[in-house]
Amino acid sequence: MRKLSVVVAFLLAASAQAADKVKIGFISTLSGPNASIGIDIRDAFNLAVKLNGGKLGGLPTEVLVGDDGLKPEQAKQIAERYLQRDKVDIVTGIVFSNIVMAVAPDAIANKVFFISPNAGPAQFTGAQCNPFFFAASWPSEAYSEAAGQYVTSKGLKNVIFLAPNYVGGHDAATGFKRYFKGKLQEEMYTKLGQLDYAAELSQIRAAKPQALYVFLPGGMGVNFIKQFVAAGLSQDIQLIVPLWGSDQDIIRAVGDPMLGLFSVGHWSIDFDNPANRKFVAEFEKEYKRLPTGYAASGYDTAMLIDSAIRKVKGKIEDKNALRAAIRAADFKSVRGEFKFGPNQFPVQNYYLQLVGKDNNGRIVHKTMSTVLTARGDAYVQDCKMK
Repeated sequence: MRKLSVVVAFLLAASAQAADKVKIGFISTLSGPNASIGIDIRDAFNLAVKLNGGKLGGLPTEVLVGDDGLKPEQAKQIAERYLQRDKVDIVTGIVFSNIVMAVAPDAIANKVFFISPNAGPAQFTGAQCNPFFFAASWPSEAYSEAAGQYVTSKGLKNVIFLAPNYVGGHDAATGFKRYFKGKLQEEMYTKLGQLDYAAELSQIRAAKPQALYVFLPGGMGVNFIKQFVAAGLSQDIQLIVPLWGSDQDIIRAVGDPMLGLFSVGHWSIDFDNPANRKFVAEFEKEYKRLPTGYAASGYDTAMLIDSAIRKVKGKIEDKNALRAAIRAADFKSVRGEFKFGPNQFPVQNYYLQLVGKDNNGRIVHKTMSTVLTARGDAYVQDCKMK
């Protein structure tokens, strides 16, 4: 009997000890031509932890960082190590949809919360929604829906769509076509990670569209815009991109040719709310560069986790309570109002932005107007999650 009591006491002590700190399994693309995305998300996430005294929700926080190299199998191996050996409490950090599809099912199977700071594959918004899957960013079709709405509102009829041939690229096409009411001249798909667009630019020149919507994250977008401008196509074709297609990582690489470019996004550096002002100032102070939209979502993800752990008073082993606390999203987002829909994806505004110069002569986004208001996604009605 005494032996049994010792075992019970040990188990109770282990359970109590589990909440002495929180372990974050942070998997991201930190090498290769698209590394800037993962680096921005990581840096902003770590900044939030640092500003909270090395804690999230009052618990000392250990962030385990792994580089997926934009390889699903590599990401899956890192995730298995974090879940099985390191016993992480939350998995986050992932950039690309194909990596999400490789990792999220394992986290869900282990009843570990997966919180995306970037990719939000459409599969998880509808019938495959899950109590353990959250997106703190946007549904993958939303930016492209906003682009389609903007192009339609401008009365542009002949448009070409271009994206990489992967899950996120096809989601973008679906979203764009949902709101675009004109004629899509062509749907062009490139290799994921492609950096030379000479062949595509020749096709675009020959087609002579009124507008071109391009969904190319990271180094892909940097190279495309450089080549698009160098080819002289910016004089005759209106280029529209998602926020990351004209964000600070691309502005730093391209410079003045970015001026006058239109983009759509859920956040902008000029949002005038206390949380955003603090974030932008602290990020620039810490890293000596202006933050991107990727960084904004990485920071929000950390602050969301912070609010949830605080709400459950550090009792993160209570999964139901922690899930309810994450869903409550009781934190001050850099994007302003933040709330989750029934499928645990954000319901938020999307804005038209123009690349211009601020009062200090720096090239930044300027918010022009709201394109979509309180937009969730097209599949929430298929989510039967309680």
